Amino acid sequence: MKLLGIGSRLKHSEYGVGVVTNVTSKHYWVTFIENGLETIDLDSKFEVIEALEDEVDTISFSEVEKTLKNLLMRYSDISPNVAIADKWKGGKLIMEPGTPTQNKEVPIEIFFHKIVMVRDRVRVMEQKINSSNLEEADKIDLQQYITKIYGSLTTFNILFKAPSDSFVGEKTK
Repeated sequence: MKLLGIGSRLKHSEYGVGVVTNVTSKHYWVTFIENGLETIDLDSKFEVIEALEDEVDTISFSEVEKTLKNLLMRYSDISPNVAIADKWKGGKLIMEPGTPTQNKEVPIEIFFHKIVMVRDRVRVMEQKINSSNLEEADKIDLQQYITKIYGSLTTFNILFKAPSDSFVGEKTK
């Protein structure tokens, strides 16, 4: 089966006359005159009115973009957007010293961002340890420290909107 190129015209029994606007590995994206944009399987039954045989890329831009994002997330310290819980938006962290000096105020979003950066960097360190050439016993030892770091940071879980973004420490038995 030869793939139709973008710009090919076809007639589908259900959707009518349309033009191929994109081709993926499984589907034609066709803009039909009367039914708008539809995706149809490459092996669907239709009549070819005019076939354009330009080279067809069998992967869409969105598939490339999704793959690139996944690679960047996996192999860099770029973190996904992590939402702060709604009740903390616009708030501030006030640090009051025990001596008669001036308080320090920090917008809570700035503090939250720094907590998220610490979390993400600990995760990257964990990945690097797990993929390193260290002896298995050393990896386990370092992994226990990482777990304790996460446990020390669980205090800040109240700041996260989604529980899946929170820190998880050592589980008690």
